Amino acid sequence: MITNNLSIPKSSAILPTAAFQIFIMQTLIRRVLLLVLFALAAVAHAQQFPSKPIKIIVPFPAGGTVDFFARVVSSKLADALGQSVLVENRAGAGGNIAAEVVAKAAPDGYTLLMGSEVVAINTSLYNKLAYDPLKDLAPITLVGTVPNILIVNPSLPVNSVKELIALANKTPGKISFASTGQGTSSHLSSELFKLMANVDMLHIPYKGGPPAIADLIGGQVDMMFINMPTGLAHVRSGKARVLAVSSARRVAQLPEVPTVDQAGLKGFETAAWSGLYAPTGTPPEIITRLHAEVVKILKMPSVKEQLAGQGAEPVGDTPEEFGRFTRDEIAKWAKLIKISGAKIE
Repeated sequence: MITNNLSIPKSSAILPTAAFQIFIMQTLIRRVLLLVLFALAAVAHAQQFPSKPIKIIVPFPAGGTVDFFARVVSSKLADALGQSVLVENRAGAGGNIAAEVVAKAAPDGYTLLMGSEVVAINTSLYNKLAYDPLKDLAPITLVGTVPNILIVNPSLPVNSVKELIALANKTPGKISFASTGQGTSSHLSSELFKLMANVDMLHIPYKGGPPAIADLIGGQVDMMFINMPTGLAHVRSGKARVLAVSSARRVAQLPEVPTVDQAGLKGFETAAWSGLYAPTGTPPEIITRLHAEVVKILKMPSVKEQLAGQGAEPVGDTPEEFGRFTRDEIAKWAKLIKISGAKIE
């Protein structure tokens, strides 16, 4: 009789299962440890940020409203982060050059965009963009909003919106209006004005507010809608005459000036805004840190006073809210662009 000496005792039959369970447990522990290490590294990265100067890119020349917001934020942000925060003006292509630079920058929190309504407007105004604002830019916060004011050269013989419309009707195509650039709220506010008043006027675009208002004061152009922070000083000095504000309500800085709606064009309302974006892919902890610091800045009494003096209203919403705001702005301006027929190849 042959005995099978290779038979395995019943007590040892469970060993492979136990070994497998131990292997699984060890694997899970290693994975948990890795996740913890990654989380700790992310926290350490956020705590170390920033380790070098940050750059805020502005799509327009120095002296304009977007530049104003950027410089108000940058000086306080530098104090909060313990690093220099530089403002770099990259004007051109209706704000697209600056937006593209930031959209294609390293997503590390060191290159930011102080965007404006042109981020939303250009999506419909241009047939093709080298970036997608919804896919390539990560919203941080809406910094603030400002109304536009309708101003004219003092030599233009009008003192109200009704008189301006009457003059435009008498001289079709003769009254010129400046803008801070193709597709800006300055430009499209005038296009909406033309549309609602049913008048023909000549558009002369500029690269930003300062050169546009300089030519208005000099008499090279007759009128324009300009962001309030840029135009207010010239109104107060008497170098420009204000006829109306573009907001739904009158503003405290110009209480005697009616809205365009009150002046006769019912339903007219436009506004400009500035908000901070980072390249998509920027670590969430860096977005959170930047958002928290900017919101703190916007709540400072000295900053509130500085903004209010220029007719600007601070906001400081969440990244999610600012993302929804950007999408809503794209839809809103797309309707006006379609109605007005404004387009840039």
